[in-house]
Amino acid sequence: MQILRDIDFSLLPGETAAIVGASGSGKSTLLSIVAGLDTPTSGTVRLGGVDLFGMSEDDRASLRAQKVGFVFQSFQLMGNLTALENVMLPLELAGRKDARKSATEMLERVGLAQRLGHYPRVLSGGEQQRVALARAFVVHPAVLLADEPTGSLDFATGETIMELMLALNREQGTTLVLVTHDLALAERCERRITIEAGKLV
Repeated sequence: MQILRDIDFSLLPGETAAIVGASGSGKSTLLSIVAGLDTPTSGTVRLGGVDLFGMSEDDRASLRAQKVGFVFQSFQLMGNLTALENVMLPLELAGRKDARKSATEMLERVGLAQRLGHYPRVLSGGEQQRVALARAFVVHPAVLLADEPTGSLDFATGETIMELMLALNREQGTTLVLVTHDLALAERCERRITIEAGKLV
């Protein structure tokens, strides 16, 4: 069964784009392929001119670690690590000596200076998503991919998270691609990519 077909688009550095469409239209699959997590049966994905699927899986993972940040609806934090340790993790994996300092500064930037030592289970949904944003942006990714980043948050908290994501996008010049059902959220982006039954509309 073919999930996606005839998909062709490009994004400029720093651009913001929302992928919208009904449930089951292929939005999350497209995001996984853009990230190089799922391999398409045909076609190419280029990140900064590099063909992701022309690389080995290890090289692709290495490129992803350096260039791509992720934010998910379910936060995907490590429950056994504090907020600070969660944000330090990608920096430590990259061998950065300033992991603690950079992670602390990023958590301060997202308004969690008082929550550094807290574990995810004692943080609210909005606070957990701020930790996830800090973890994604701390490596200064070229591209940030967000899958329903406000989907499990109430309206006011979701608005706050979106404001923060767009502010960090502007500050770092990160290309932001988000999957959302929320058309008001999509309208905050410069581009809207609509998928219907696996095709671009």
